Amino acid sequence: MRILPRSLFGRLVLILVSGMLAAQALTSSVWYDRRHGQVLEIPARLIATRLADVVRLVHSDPARAELLITMLDAPDFRLTLSDQASSVPSSLRDSDRPTERLINQVLSEKTGYSQTLQLLRLAVVDGEGQAAGLSTLLGSKPVVGQFLIDLRLPDGRWLQVNASEAQGWTSTSPLDVLFDYVMRIYLLRVLVLVVIALVAVRLAIRPLKALAEAAEALGRNIQRPPLSEDGPTEVRRAAQAFNAMQQRLIANIAERTRFLAAISHDLRSPITRLRLRTEMLDDTRTRERFRSDLEEMEHMVSSTLDFVSSGEINEARQNIDINALLQSLQADLQDVGETVMIEGRATQPLPGYARSLKRCVQNLLENAVRYGREVVMQVEDHVDCLRIVISDRGPGIPQEHLEQVLEPFYRVEGSRNAETGGYGLGLSIAHTIARAHDGQLSVRNREGGGLEVELRFQRKS
Repeated sequence: MRILPRSLFGRLVLILVSGMLAAQALTSSVWYDRRHGQVLEIPARLIATRLADVVRLVHSDPARAELLITMLDAPDFRLTLSDQASSVPSSLRDSDRPTERLINQVLSEKTGYSQTLQLLRLAVVDGEGQAAGLSTLLGSKPVVGQFLIDLRLPDGRWLQVNASEAQGWTSTSPLDVLFDYVMRIYLLRVLVLVVIALVAVRLAIRPLKALAEAAEALGRNIQRPPLSEDGPTEVRRAAQAFNAMQQRLIANIAERTRFLAAISHDLRSPITRLRLRTEMLDDTRTRERFRSDLEEMEHMVSSTLDFVSSGEINEARQNIDINALLQSLQADLQDVGETVMIEGRATQPLPGYARSLKRCVQNLLENAVRYGREVVMQVEDHVDCLRIVISDRGPGIPQEHLEQVLEPFYRVEGSRNAETGGYGLGLSIAHTIARAHDGQLSVRNREGGGLEVELRFQRKS
């Protein structure tokens, strides 16, 4: 089972989104702290307000402080007056300090002056007096805050307060608050991150995609335009290296072609001299053998040079009238007594190299009329592609040789006549030219005998 996507785009998006979710999960404890502080805010404010009433009464009538405190004492608001602070050790946690500051703040606002107050103990319990956990905090029932406070009164005495106060009524269910929190903090943030990641990663890998497409197209047409050298530093360096490699390949092919052309030119002189000397031979049989061997040598050199130069396009790209090209080839074959039928028409021109494409189709037609009969050129023009199928009724090619006949210098002696055949370069040259046009050449046997060669060219919208 594959977990990671195959594409770099998918992997980068997955890493970004997974990292965001992991970060959110690790910081989800913020919700618990927020909810814990929320349930204590109302009880703390109520306790501070009631203490402010006590402080004002004691301040206005110190002589009656004990009576007033006795009158305000209640089961949920136990008040104990003493001359000194409580001896109970403080068990307050750091997370409860904000609640202590809130009580001090409200008390100071209500009385008009600062107070000496210490929160000794704070607990959050449910309706049954049990410590409130996460399920209680997220439930709909109110929780109760238990406070143990030491407060210094205006007359210098200390008041110990042991109070319990419920959270009170809330208009929003904690689950609704949690849902809103998850929707806005988690889901919305993840959706925004996914959109940003999709756009950012697509922009980041666009030069890499262009580089991959250029590398793939280079095998079909080495004369393709160079890559644009823009983008990040690494991408620019890769594009520069790719363009330099393309220029080196072009230079190497051109050098190889020039080398073979020079050899071909140099060989023609000794071949010509040998021909002249051959004609001086008295033995007719020997003279004919020498003449045949020399013609074969010259044909072999010319064919090899043709194959090498087939991958080098030295003409301008233009819109080719396919119908006119096929009709001219048909007329040329009819002049030498061969019959070729054309079925279908191209509806629009094909961008390409006219002389090279004509040579490609000509090689295929010459093979068809040489080894078969009833040669037909069928043209099918679609929105996305142009198909030219050349079929004949001949011996065909054994199935095991179909994948190899496009290789240079490969001949099928059993299916093609070796006496009249070439050097196994016709299909290879046609295949090379088809790739230079971003096309494909495929060979298959026909039902009932014969061969079918298909040229397929993609039409770019």
